Amino acid sequence: MFGRQERVAILLLIVVAITVTAAHIVLTQIGKGPFASTYTDQSADGTLVHLSGIIDQATVLKNGGHVLLTIANVTVFVPATVAGDRSFAKGTTVSLYGTVQTYQGKKEILVSSADDIREIH
Repeated sequence: MFGRQERVAILLLIVVAITVTAAHIVLTQIGKGPFASTYTDQSADGTLVHLSGIIDQATVLKNGGHVLLTIANVTVFVPATVAGDRSFAKGTTVSLYGTVQTYQGKKEILVSSADDIREIH
């Protein structure tokens, strides 16, 4: 049916598929924490960062329902697709992961997933 080379190729494909699946499961369980650094003013664009603090201001933007949060003088952009139907209130303590970006000359954190922002009680 299959020659030796075909059997070896199929076996290699199965091993690679199992390895990729296992890596995906492990990395999903670990989360972003081990790969993120704490946000500082020197954090470079494109860096995955973590920020925790109290929301000083929450503004829903007029164009599209995006949300701008201010936490410890850091601007956090939460796209409407990420914010969904969640509301963010001043005084709420949150922990979030996001990517640093510069918008109109000012650094901000872009949150890319609803799972990346959690309210701390």
